[in-house]
Amino acid sequence: MKTKITILLGLAGWLGAPAFAQEPVEATSETSSEEPSGVEATAAVVAPVEVAAVEVAAPVAPEPAPEPSTEPPVVHSADATNPPPPDGLPPAIPQARFDLNDDGSAYVRVLTWHQIWARAIELNPGTTVDGSERDWTWDIGLRRSRLLILAQLPRVQLLLHVGINNQGFNGARKPQLFVHDAWGSVDVIAGENGAPSALTIGAGLHYWNGISRLANASTISMMAIDAPIVNWPTIEKTDQFGRQLGLFTKGQIGRFDYRVALNRPFSPGGELQTGVTDFRPSSAAPALASYLQVFALDRESNALPYATGTYLGQKRVLTIGAGFHWQNDAMGRLGDDGTVARHDLTLFGADVFVDHPIASTGAAFTGYAGYYHYDFGPDYVRNVGILNVGTGGTSYAGAGNAYPVLSTGHHVYTQAGVLLPRISSFLQIQPYATFHLSRAEAIDDTLSVFELGVNWFFLGHHAKLTTHWRSRPVLVMEGQDPQVDHRANELMMQLQVFL
Repeated sequence: MKTKITILLGLAGWLGAPAFAQEPVEATSETSSEEPSGVEATAAVVAPVEVAAVEVAAPVAPEPAPEPSTEPPVVHSADATNPPPPDGLPPAIPQARFDLNDDGSAYVRVLTWHQIWARAIELNPGTTVDGSERDWTWDIGLRRSRLLILAQLPRVQLLLHVGINNQGFNGARKPQLFVHDAWGSVDVIAGENGAPSALTIGAGLHYWNGISRLANASTISMMAIDAPIVNWPTIEKTDQFGRQLGLFTKGQIGRFDYRVALNRPFSPGGELQTGVTDFRPSSAAPALASYLQVFALDRESNALPYATGTYLGQKRVLTIGAGFHWQNDAMGRLGDDGTVARHDLTLFGADVFVDHPIASTGAAFTGYAGYYHYDFGPDYVRNVGILNVGTGGTSYAGAGNAYPVLSTGHHVYTQAGVLLPRISSFLQIQPYATFHLSRAEAIDDTLSVFELGVNWFFLGHHAKLTTHWRSRPVLVMEGQDPQVDHRANELMMQLQVFL
């Protein structure tokens, strides 16, 4: 059939993610090609670690996230049957969609988005920036710049997602685009009456992760300015910005949603250091991952892996989920006698997510709470600093804005936000707070990170400004033990634009 180009006008920005099928990330953890490790710094309790410019992501921020929403657009077109949006609502949002047949069941969609950061950062002790030791610094950086192409045929899907992450002023120039996602899938058991497939199989470099909702987070629709990175525990170690090469299956049966993946993790490279637990360079075991969730209220789409962070009051969602990621003998610890003690990588998570409008006021509440039990092997600690501009450093976590994020132990991450009633057709505000608590096996002190922020939505997630404050712990070595010495602050602002 003759291909035709249609521009669908959808009020996508007021869905919890872009109006389409959910997207990154970043995942913990996401980095430029010159800075291949979206996150950096692995340390044992025996010594401090230097951290270079890192991310995840997403998370690292490994972000994983990426990241359009699987929710259908609310279409506003000016005709007799579908009048223009009433006063007080935002203008319609165009989509770049190319229909391949008359009924629109086959199409190609193109999405692109940028996230630009401006920050003022209190630095870890001993940090140098541009050759000078400093207590604080400011910067402007490109957190994420992405392009995603989705091709949809009846029962067949093809996705390509490329981009860069974490380009700062002191990093390598002209970073190369790299592939985040490249996979295809086939619906084996199609859903009835428009319902999602009960069984889909696929393969490639994919983001169908286990552990938790945030391990599959969309980086476009996140409520907080970024992912906590604890949600992407293997970021840039055995994955590519939160993704691994593998086979996956997923589906929905009633209110039950599942995803399962069998992956061949990337080789982490490097060499083990004496007395430090880390990923084994020679590990060749497959990784098994799964995440299962139940919908108590509205069902969510699973057309794409990217989980929505906030629906901005457009859905009534309550989900409860749990998942894991396991790889045999993935970790190792080099002893003084030259022998390597092997350990399985065992990661578990359980979480609950709620997003619900508040009466008919136009307001809405969004909340998330997740528990993570991670076993990387004895005394594993990994320090992470997103878009780290510093070098040197005398603290336990090294330079810049790095602090212990991933470790063997227990982690709790929560966030809550309230979308306030609309101020005008071009502005709606959402204040939020997050809290990350860690009990690391290698660190006696309980570690906590506090964050407060405000989203200023101009066109939903398509155009938003986020202002954000973070308080992180700074650790120093007391003998052989790391201890919290003081806290450091970060002021951040992000501009996100998305088509």
